[in-house]
Amino acid sequence: MPRIVPIADPDDPRLEPYRAVRERDLVGRQGLFVAEGRVVLEKALAAHPDRLGSVLVAEPRLPGLSDVLARVPEATPVYVAAQAAMDQVVGFPIHRGVLAVGRRPQHDAAALLREAPARALAVGLVGIANHDNMGGVFRNAAAFGAAAVLLDSTCCDPLYRKAIRVSVGAALTTPFAAVGGADGMLDRFEAAGFEVLALSPAGREELGTLTPAPRTTLLLGAEGAGLPPAVLARARTVRIAMAGGFDSLNVATTSGIALYHVSAELRRL
Repeated sequence: MPRIVPIADPDDPRLEPYRAVRERDLVGRQGLFVAEGRVVLEKALAAHPDRLGSVLVAEPRLPGLSDVLARVPEATPVYVAAQAAMDQVVGFPIHRGVLAVGRRPQHDAAALLREAPARALAVGLVGIANHDNMGGVFRNAAAFGAAAVLLDSTCCDPLYRKAIRVSVGAALTTPFAAVGGADGMLDRFEAAGFEVLALSPAGREELGTLTPAPRTTLLLGAEGAGLPPAVLARARTVRIAMAGGFDSLNVATTSGIALYHVSAELRRL
């Protein structure tokens, strides 16, 4: 069982990692992440229980979280504060009533791809700067069994609190690694034997008609700008058929459709 530690003083230094959450979201957390809500905490405990530094719970929520908190490692303190005190520390009303702070997992891109199964699906992201989209892509990647996600240097942080929440904790369970630029990302995929399918409204092939390679990467770019021409030139370009008048989808929606199709095809190989 974890150590339940009641805290009455909002200025208690043990609550420092939880102070002014939104402001710290903007400036970064020096190797830490914040998980918000019951479901995300469950995912964090399933993936990296040893990485959790502490948990903070609003006192009224404690009884309803007893089953989840029972899985917190014994060495990890669970701080319990009055709802008003927790809101004061965090800086806004924290309706979900539970936060946790943990150390960020670190993965090497080449190792992730090298160690993926012989039949594997990966995701590459270029210029995804919206945290809702980032969280949505990770949720879909987890749902359809992606072995890894690689991100270029222009992507936003998958472990930003909102991105984790939108991903329903999948950003904590799906291994990912940041690489410098899109060209270097493609080099890594090619070196590991992954065929790259670049999603674009102008793609040469229609998604519903293609048969993927045993190791396949789905490459997605930012809405509007899409993938750079130089990147498209190095990949097998794919489009999703749409009704007349529409030529693009939200990138998270695109990822879900493409991941579903390719994962189903890979199971048939």
